[in-house]
Amino acid sequence: MLHRAYTDPGPLSADTNLVIPSGASGRAIAQALTQAGVSADERLVQLSIRLFADKTPLRAGEYAFPAGISLRDAIGKLQSGEVVVRRVTFAEGLSTREILATLSRAEGLRGPVPEASEFSEGELLPETYHYSLGDSRADIVARMKSAMDAAVERLWADRDKDLPLKTPQEAVVLASIIERETAVPEERARVASVFINRLNRGMRLQSDPTVVFGMGTEDGPFTGRLLRRHLEIDHPHNTYTRDGLPPSPIANPGLESIAAALKPAATKYFYFVADGSGGHAFARTLAEHNRNVRKWRQIQRRAQ
Repeated sequence: MLHRAYTDPGPLSADTNLVIPSGASGRAIAQALTQAGVSADERLVQLSIRLFADKTPLRAGEYAFPAGISLRDAIGKLQSGEVVVRRVTFAEGLSTREILATLSRAEGLRGPVPEASEFSEGELLPETYHYSLGDSRADIVARMKSAMDAAVERLWADRDKDLPLKTPQEAVVLASIIERETAVPEERARVASVFINRLNRGMRLQSDPTVVFGMGTEDGPFTGRLLRRHLEIDHPHNTYTRDGLPPSPIANPGLESIAAALKPAATKYFYFVADGSGGHAFARTLAEHNRNVRKWRQIQRRAQ
């Protein structure tokens, strides 16, 4: 009878997560399993651990118990350390301030979020990070920085030859501009080619997102409508008034944008503008570009 109670489906009526605190005694664990409904009797849990389970210790952590789980399988989970894996996702192109704000809202983490002033833009790799209950926010940020360092080192080593980029940091700067210019993954390499072609010819990049970034303040980013007069306000990140790349990244680019900066498409494009479909129309000449601009303005007027 006792062994059947150990191996048969248990009384848990619905999937349940349960946290076993660090240092919990066998009795405390038996109480927790019983209170959660995994077992009907804490004495049964204690006897089962003593008589049937092997001597592998039970581990602390957050566990997911499915409805009807047997006591044998529940104890096995605790012995294996098969804890719940949580995740937090950071979108490509977020600012460091936005990344840290997202991290502050992630459930199950402990400790404060580092200050945004401790990091420059472009130091944290945005992607999905897995963690366990009780991991620290500072550790997640450290993992993001290490991931960015490793990704840039790997992609830089495999870059196209004769790019007008002198350092890995310049690649991240360009990648951050690409990230903010297009949300269409298939366009990244073409957008990269436009900026590479311009750098090679000594043309200014004339990227609106760099202007927007440079108009931000300590209180937050610029959120107004970008006007023609803003393009004439000189500041270090204004690629309309300054030659070459801006002095630092304008966002945290993802892997695909870094790869595009270091392996751009082979094109003769020097211009692009929105095409009304969420993507962009690319052009080789200024005359062709101006036609594309007129089409875009017509689309804007019809939408008003």
